[in-house]
Amino acid sequence: MRIPPLKAIIAFECIARTKSVNRAADELDLTASAVSHQLSNLESMIGQPLFQRTGRGLVLTPTGERYLTDVTGSLADLSRATERASSRKEVDILRVHSSPSFGLMWLLPRLPAFQEANGDIQLNLACSYENVSFSNGYYDVDIRHGYGEWTNLEVKTVRGEYIAPLASPKYLESHPVKTPEDLLAHRLIYSETPLVQWRQWFGRFGVAGAQKTFDFSFDRSYMSIETAAMGLGIALESLTVASTKISEGLLVPVFGSSQAVEVGAHHLVYPSQNIELPRVSRFLAWIEQEIERGRPDSSGKPPGT
Repeated sequence: MRIPPLKAIIAFECIARTKSVNRAADELDLTASAVSHQLSNLESMIGQPLFQRTGRGLVLTPTGERYLTDVTGSLADLSRATERASSRKEVDILRVHSSPSFGLMWLLPRLPAFQEANGDIQLNLACSYENVSFSNGYYDVDIRHGYGEWTNLEVKTVRGEYIAPLASPKYLESHPVKTPEDLLAHRLIYSETPLVQWRQWFGRFGVAGAQKTFDFSFDRSYMSIETAAMGLGIALESLTVASTKISEGLLVPVFGSSQAVEVGAHHLVYPSQNIELPRVSRFLAWIEQEIERGRPDSSGKPPGT
């Protein structure tokens, strides 16, 4: 039986995830030559290359793709086995990582509902701007923002998510808006995060060549949503992420249901074997149930309209 050194497998997984020997070296706190040496030893044991170099950097070979799928699950199993062996009591801990805006604006306000329905599960939530690795088995689920292009993982896209102009009722009372063209005369809040930006939104609804200087600009959705809720302008944001603010009456879609654009921007990501964990399957079912509450009704109206 040939079992490669664990440090070689970890180096391989890290290179595959970061697509760079140098970035893997930084993450593992090793030199680039040491990481390359580990990869070379692993490829020698396997007898086939695991990566090929292209203009875009390192790309997994078909053998590397298969090997990554196998070892990622094995590393996660080792981590969970160690956790179970070292635990002094039976506590079912669900570890979730999320993009900051979704975690802060959507998930955090719903934690009481999750606890009420799943009192035997301890939920640990972490938020950051990076996609986490599942190789060490620490995280069970990652809620990611983007286009859903992740290999070797299960990806469940949050359906029924819409992007639309949002403002506080107080702002709209003082600054009425009737048409998309009217927005050019208003304070607009720019966010780098949404998959649909103001320029695209204006083009879609017939405001051709719209040029606008923004009063506020942010790199995260939760900041633009909070700014709009303060009555400082109009934000173009996800109705799903802003759903709590909408339900509390702090924000409303400026045009109701008529000017919303559907997107697939948030995704539940996890290794395929994690669905076998009851805490994960229950969390995914709960999220689906909560999302369902805010999905469009039979008339096709987006949530909050």
